[in-house]
Amino acid sequence: MGKKLLLEHINVPGIETLEVYRQKGGYASVEKALKTMTPNDVVEEVKKSGLRGRGGAGFPTGMKWSFLYKPEGVERYLVCNADESEPGTFKDRFLMEHIPHSLIEGMITSSFALGAKTSYIYIRGEYFYVARILEKAIDEAYAAGLLGKNILGTDFSHDCYVQVGAGAYICGEETALLESLEGKRGNPRIKPPFPAIAGLYGCPTVVNNVETIATVCPIINMGGEEYAKIGIGRSTGTKLISASGHINKPGTYEIELGLPVEEFIYSEEYCGGIINGNKLKAVVAGGSSVPVLPAHLILKTEKGEPRLMSYESLSEGGFVSGSMLGSGGFIVYDETTSIVKNLYTFARFYHHESCGQCSPCREGTGWMEKILHRIVEGHGKPSDIDLLWDIQRKIEGNTICPLGDAAAWPVASAIRHFRAEFEEYINHPEKIKDIKHYYSVHQLAGA
Repeated sequence: MGKKLLLEHINVPGIETLEVYRQKGGYASVEKALKTMTPNDVVEEVKKSGLRGRGGAGFPTGMKWSFLYKPEGVERYLVCNADESEPGTFKDRFLMEHIPHSLIEGMITSSFALGAKTSYIYIRGEYFYVARILEKAIDEAYAAGLLGKNILGTDFSHDCYVQVGAGAYICGEETALLESLEGKRGNPRIKPPFPAIAGLYGCPTVVNNVETIATVCPIINMGGEEYAKIGIGRSTGTKLISASGHINKPGTYEIELGLPVEEFIYSEEYCGGIINGNKLKAVVAGGSSVPVLPAHLILKTEKGEPRLMSYESLSEGGFVSGSMLGSGGFIVYDETTSIVKNLYTFARFYHHESCGQCSPCREGTGWMEKILHRIVEGHGKPSDIDLLWDIQRKIEGNTICPLGDAAAWPVASAIRHFRAEFEEYINHPEKIKDIKHYYSVHQLAGA
């Protein structure tokens, strides 16, 4: 049984309430930070922990915090990115829904470290019911003196607010989120300046996702060095994984980073193997935006070493034979899956969610959707595969934000590893009617 830090008390009745949460040690990090530590002490502990952003990029959290500009007399903000719009990812929703105070506690402790008197939780529109849960938890925290003026009798005061978005994938990008939070259209900003210099309302701002902020609490409680002993190498600590697709036990799991991928898929503690005893065909390891890997490459690297659930191991081999841990949206495909039809579903999603600001993304995602639609309908041409490859290549790296890359990478990896399947669709369209088994984005996201 792996170590649990965030989900240790997930099955305790009433853990969503302040009373039960505090009985289980909740808000200890707030007590410790505000009464025994300085803001810089908290930042240093997060640095020692090796915590990397759990939203997808994996950037060191303590380093990101240290970039925050701190001019005298200028407001600073902490913004929680609870947009979680990556298909296949639902672990932040699970945490907020069942243990909302873990996020509120993390917001307070992190805001103390950053010197932020105000923080915002920006949550996607589809999570409106979760927003109500968070608002109730915030009200409980205010009533208990954990938010507001002079928290726990200290000099630190803090206010936390929930802001519901309108359900735009693009607002998962931190600068688009900030634009939306300011009441504008959610278009990504050109960087620099980065949010640490000029973020919300032009003030220094740190944007972290739900899991990252919640993880600050056990780091402060146990100490950064102790936290760093969990995991493997530079992939320290635990990670929440959203497991879905053709597995016997879909759900949200907390794993110690470094767990073998094969163990995660097949052990009864986690996914419980492939449904109906089918063979594994492929896995999308970090949400729909990361490269898909065939079975032989997701279980072992090209060197023949076991592939691990870590930032380094999953990315070994680059995008030729590797992928990314990303947001932890772990989608498993069995042998009955149509990779081409799944790719078409993803392409439709990214075309729909493009903000349209950048021509390569605005036009390229549309063309990829049209070409894939032509192929899955049995009207594909042999030149379509190379045309798709050329389009994705011209999108990647040529947009303001990573949405263009997110749309291009699945196309590139699907062609690289499953080109024969594309050719089958094009050369033998009469067989397409027999290829029925594939998951929609909504099914993959557990909706």
